[in-house]
Amino acid sequence: MPKVFLTKYMPDPEWIKNHKQLQFLGNKLHDPNFWHLNRRSVAKAFAVGLFSAWIPVPGQMLIATTSALYFRANLPIAIALVWLTNPITIPPLFYFAYRVGLGFFNRLAPTESFKFSLEGIMSGLGNAWEPFLWGCFIMAISCSLIGYFGINFFWRHRVTKKWAARKLQRSCAVSESDNR
Repeated sequence: MPKVFLTKYMPDPEWIKNHKQLQFLGNKLHDPNFWHLNRRSVAKAFAVGLFSAWIPVPGQMLIATTSALYFRANLPIAIALVWLTNPITIPPLFYFAYRVGLGFFNRLAPTESFKFSLEGIMSGLGNAWEPFLWGCFIMAISCSLIGYFGINFFWRHRVTKKWAARKLQRSCAVSESDNR
């Protein structure tokens, strides 16, 4: 079950609640709903974390934390999913977002050669910022929706499968006792 897998890798809530740098959140961290692993809180955490990961600003973890508190999502999962965009994955992911933005505006990528200078960067940003930000927004919405509905589907599927296995096991046990 997903719950067993997730509890294995979750940080200790007491350690996080008592962390000195998180005390500005006050009693919010002491609400047990932010630490429960159920289908709704984990699905919300995936939506919040994946959306926050595509926001191209520093402080994505703070955005994910405040969003998780507002939407009552599982806090550790929401924060961990922000690390989808880390220093290694940011260049290819944000380039992909830029290409999505170009596709949204039905534009072609500029073909002029890039000069690595302040003037070259500023002229490049003038043409690239709009498709880049729209691409990030489109990717944030689509990834959060896929994460939310995907986790809901996966969780329900696993629980239904477990129930079916339990029911089959019970029926086998009953038929075995009838044969005696």
